[in-house]
Amino acid sequence: MSSNSDASDILDEILEDSKKPTSTPESQPEPTSTPESQPEPTSTPESEKKSPKKPFSPDEKPTRKLILVGVKPLVTYVNSTLTQLSTLPTVTIKARGQRITQAVDVSQFIMKRMHSIGYRISDVRISSDALESRDGKTRNVSTIEIDISK
Repeated sequence: MSSNSDASDILDEILEDSKKPTSTPESQPEPTSTPESQPEPTSTPESEKKSPKKPFSPDEKPTRKLILVGVKPLVTYVNSTLTQLSTLPTVTIKARGQRITQAVDVSQFIMKRMHSIGYRISDVRISSDALESRDGKTRNVSTIEIDISK
């Protein structure tokens, strides 16, 4: 008879398990309330939308972009300058010290290779900046700014 009671216990467990999945769909409507959690992710993109709006909050669009010449290869600065010139009317190439020759090379590369497009050097400014050297002395470092326009 113990086998009969074991079989009835197993049947009872199966029936209870079959009732639990029907209760699981009832709990699934609670997960359908997860769309309430979906507004939370949409609130995150809204906050993401708000953060990109902050840089664009000024009504004025920049009319000049600054390219600082450093230790990267020449073509890097040429590409970034041409990329900026595709959207902006004027781009400034700036360099200090020994990098002045590289800034001149960037501007000449654009002038000679992109002559058919109509780029021109609109302004050149030279100056010097007072910088503190590693030994604590103040040194004057030459700077150049070259404006390239369409």
